[in-house]
Amino acid sequence: MLAVVILALGAAAFGCISGISAVGWSGGTVSDNTIYVGSREGRLVAVNLSDESRQWSEQVKMTASTGLFGCGPGAGGCGTSSTGVAIYGSPVVNGGLVYFAGYNGKIYAFNSGNISQTRWVYPRDSNLQPFVGGLVTDGSKLYIGCADGKVYALDATTGDKLWEFAPGGNKTKEKIWATPAISGGTLYIGSFDKKLYALNTADGSKRWEFATEGAIMATPLIYQDTLYFGSLDRNLYAVSAANGKEKWHIPAKNWFWTEPVAVNNNIYAGGLDGNVYVLKADTGEKVATIDLKGPLASRPVVIDNSIIFATRKGVIYTINTSTNQAAQLADIKLEIDGPLTAVDGIVYVQTQNLALQRINSVSGSVLSPISLKSQS
Repeated sequence: MLAVVILALGAAAFGCISGISAVGWSGGTVSDNTIYVGSREGRLVAVNLSDESRQWSEQVKMTASTGLFGCGPGAGGCGTSSTGVAIYGSPVVNGGLVYFAGYNGKIYAFNSGNISQTRWVYPRDSNLQPFVGGLVTDGSKLYIGCADGKVYALDATTGDKLWEFAPGGNKTKEKIWATPAISGGTLYIGSFDKKLYALNTADGSKRWEFATEGAIMATPLIYQDTLYFGSLDRNLYAVSAANGKEKWHIPAKNWFWTEPVAVNNNIYAGGLDGNVYVLKADTGEKVATIDLKGPLASRPVVIDNSIIFATRKGVIYTINTSTNQAAQLADIKLEIDGPLTAVDGIVYVQTQNLALQRINSVSGSVLSPISLKSQS
């Protein structure tokens, strides 16, 4: 799917592109020994990790022809479809509710203990443009960017809209695909307009903006009062979280699509050029460049003193953060677009065959997958 998105990003116009089908790449979110994931059938799935029992929500369906570049998610790429809606962002669990945003331009809330019925939907009587990025929460509010170029804040309990922010008064209506990050009353989010924005979570007012030379898809990492994020201008940036002033940037051979991670004052940033760039957090000095021989689009996970990365080709690597040496852990031979999740030493990732793959992070053993396919 990422290859299709990259091709579409290079198109001269955002018209309907025949053959594009939105499939989603939701990752898993764990709460109370249950992993929640948005399946490629357009359902929220809850899997009990103790006994692998599962619950499925009702299928969320596309009700209008809105979609990426004006396309619906059906087999032809364009037009109205009754198929399940693609879910790209990982679910969010908070206060007994679990939330996700759909490609149909709606946000859904379910009771975390019983996802068979919807608690609320926003908007109730219409559809926004597609949601590609995911939700974040500060406990009382939910925040998300939309393909209509706006950032929305909702009441987490009721789903009522609290505020919206449109960069530049929304004159250009540049899309927002990035999942935001939040810290200390400030929301940070990137846009197709090539800027990263810092917003006051209380009212959506802009604190500052930082301009790059490319669209920003990645979620920024917040580490020691600094934001680290990649841009489609092939640079990784470090800017002050307080005022947006640049501290440093480093170039790469291709785009940065996913967020970096930090361990022991080092930043580990995976790029679509197949390299993991290991950098000193304060100066950007290069510690190592680790070639994993395949595009890195999935969010990695940190387990003890190791970082687990996955290439789009389905090869899983572990990097020892003490030595910065990489070793192949497993090869599942399935395309990986979505983020990794780790629980008790097991790495979980959803693949396009409606399954949750499982890899032991120590031995590399590939465990039997958990089917996400509904029974109805």
